[in-house]
Amino acid sequence: MADGTARKRRAGGRAGNAARRGGLVIEQMAWNPPINIDRPVEPLTEEGVAAIHLGAMEILEDIGIAILNPEALEIFREAGARIEGDVVRLGRDFIMEMVAKAPSQFTLTPRNAERQITVGGQTLLFGNVSSPPNYWDMEIGKKVPGTREMCRNLLKLTQYFNCIHFAGGYPVEPVDVHASVRHLDVLYDKLTLTDKVMHAYSLGKERVEDVMEMVRIAGGLSHEEFDATPRMYTNINSTSPLKHDYPMLDGWMRLARRGQGLVVTPFTLAGAMAPVTMAGAVAQSLAEGLIAIALAQYINPGCPCVIGTFTSNVDMKSGAPAFGTPEYMRATQMTGQLARFYGLPIRSSGVCAANVPDGQAMWETSNSLWAAVQSGSNMVYHAAGWLEGGLIASPEKFIMDCEILQQIQRYMDPSLVATGPDEIALDAIRAVGNDGHFFGTQHTQDRYTTAFYQPFLSDWKNFEGWEAAGAIWTPERAHHLFKQIIAEFEAPPMDEAIREELAAFVARRKEEGGAPTDF
Repeated sequence: MADGTARKRRAGGRAGNAARRGGLVIEQMAWNPPINIDRPVEPLTEEGVAAIHLGAMEILEDIGIAILNPEALEIFREAGARIEGDVVRLGRDFIMEMVAKAPSQFTLTPRNAERQITVGGQTLLFGNVSSPPNYWDMEIGKKVPGTREMCRNLLKLTQYFNCIHFAGGYPVEPVDVHASVRHLDVLYDKLTLTDKVMHAYSLGKERVEDVMEMVRIAGGLSHEEFDATPRMYTNINSTSPLKHDYPMLDGWMRLARRGQGLVVTPFTLAGAMAPVTMAGAVAQSLAEGLIAIALAQYINPGCPCVIGTFTSNVDMKSGAPAFGTPEYMRATQMTGQLARFYGLPIRSSGVCAANVPDGQAMWETSNSLWAAVQSGSNMVYHAAGWLEGGLIASPEKFIMDCEILQQIQRYMDPSLVATGPDEIALDAIRAVGNDGHFFGTQHTQDRYTTAFYQPFLSDWKNFEGWEAAGAIWTPERAHHLFKQIIAEFEAPPMDEAIREELAAFVARRKEEGGAPTDF
C-alpha cells in the first residue's frame, strides 16, 4: 500500500455471520484446532532413535546431498561445508547447531486473525488436498483434468469446513489456466474465497514473490508487518534420493529471509527412492530434510521450520506407490519420534492409493490419518480429498474425509476422559439400580444433546430405514452435500479496497508475463 499502513478489515454482515456459524447445510463442529491429548506411539527404543539419527548424520557427513541451487551451494561453502561438484557434506555438529536454532512452536496468522494457527506442541492441524492434476466427482463419473471452476469449488469446501485449518497448495491444478499466470488466479481465488492460512509453491522467484505480496495485500499489511510474524508458508520436497533442486531451494531461501513458515517433506518411497527397510528410508528422509532446515537457520536463525514425512512404500509387483499401509504408519510414527528428538514440529499426510471414494479409499486414509495422530503430527497435509496417490482430487472424498477429521477432533475432546463426580455418575447409577434404564434420568436429560458425536454424513438408520430413504450409499450422500454447500456458499468478508488492490496486482503481473515456464 502506498502509505505503508495497515487497513482494517471489514467484518460482520450476512457473510460474516455465515462464516462464524460455519454455514447452514450441515451442523458441523466449531472451529477448534484439536490438541492431541494422547501420548504418541513410539515404536523405536532409545537405541533405535539413536541408530536412525546416526544413520542420518552419516549420510550428511559421508555420502552427502546434491544441492542444485548455486546460491545455496555458496552459502554452504561459506558455512564450511565440504563440497565436491554439487554434493555437499556437513558435519553433524554444524547440523545440530543449526537445527537447535529452529523454534519448536510458532504461529501462522492469515488475513483473518481469528483463523491464526499454532504449529508445534500438541496442536493437530488439517489441510486440504493439494496439487492433483486431475479431478473426479460422481456427476462427471470419470477422471478429468482440473479446471479453475473445480479448483474454486474445492476452495469453497476448504473454507466451509471448520475441521480444515489451513489452505494447502492448489486443491486441484487448474490446467485450463496457463502455468505462467496460474499462481496469480488461484491465489486470488484462495484469498477471496477463504480466510485461512495460505501456501506458496516454491517454484521460482516470481511465484514466491507474487504470493508473498498478495498475502501482504490481502491482509492489509505493511511490508514491516508482513515480515514481523509468519503469515504464510511453503512446502518443498527433496528429489529423492539425496538431492535438492534449484527452484524449491530458491523459494525456500526467499521465505526464510522474510521469516515465513517453511516445511520440508522428502518424498521417499521405500523400495524405489529409498531403501526397502523403513529405518533406512526414514534415515534418508531425515538427512534430506535436515540439510534444508540447516540452510534456513544459517540464513535466518530462528525462522520457523517443520520437518515432514512422506515415507511410504511401493507395490513390489507393479512399482506403483502405496499409501495407508502398515509400513507407512510405522514410518510416520518413527519420524515423529525423531522430530521430537530434534525439537521440530512434524508434518504428515492423509493419503490413499484408491481411485474412487470407496472402502479402500477410506480405510487407507483412516490408517494414514490415525498414524498422523499417533506420531504427534502438527500439520497434516492432504487430509481431505486425496485419491489415486495424489493424482485425483474429489469433492465426495473431501467431505467423507471431513467426517473422519471431525471424529478425530471429538476423540481429542478432554470431556470424554473426564473423571469428576458428574462423569462417574454414581447418583444416576444408584437411581437406576438393577432394574431400569438411563434414557429418562436427569443425568441423561441434562447431557443427551452433547454427550456423543453427531455425524453429518454417516447414516445410522437400520437397513429398512436406509432402504426406505432411497438406499443412498455414502459417496452419493457426500455428492449431494457438496452440491448444497457450493450452492449456498458465502465467501468471507474482505474490504472492497483491498479486493481491488489485489485484482490490480494480478492484472499488472499478468501484463508483465507472470512467471516463466518451460513451455
